[in-house]
Amino acid sequence: MAYHRRMAHHHTARARDIPAQLQAAQALCAKHGTQLTALRREVLELILRAEAPVTAYQLLDQLKAVRRSAVPPTVYRALDFLLANRLIHRIERLNAFIPCAEAEHDHADAQFLICRQCGAVTEIEDPGISAALARAASAHGFRPAHAIVELDGLCAACASL
Repeated sequence: MAYHRRMAHHHTARARDIPAQLQAAQALCAKHGTQLTALRREVLELILRAEAPVTAYQLLDQLKAVRRSAVPPTVYRALDFLLANRLIHRIERLNAFIPCAEAEHDHADAQFLICRQCGAVTEIEDPGISAALARAASAHGFRPAHAIVELDGLCAACASL
């Protein structure tokens, strides 16, 4: 089964061009007819700069350094926008957020590898996994809307220690 490995979220692959990613996010929002406001951009930048998945309250603490008036709803509204515009993912198991490796892919079907030791999250895209889940659900007469898979284990770096 072929799949595309997305290493953008692993802690060892953090050499991102953040200004270029913010520019791409701005362009994507313009294409969708939405606006990446200064606040939304700041929250996205904090997520892009984070070395691991980041929670809403961690984001709030960081945001307060530049926006003293920031309150939880401020962050939640920005996160809702970033999720809706497919710029970030929410990792349910960790109740935290990561940047999206590729905004144009289908966010209804995503797979994440979560390292229980170092906390790294790797986003992978394997259509075979989505197809297998859809077949299994269909066999039970179930029609899935979303298939977000979160695998818990050890990343290659931690497993080799």
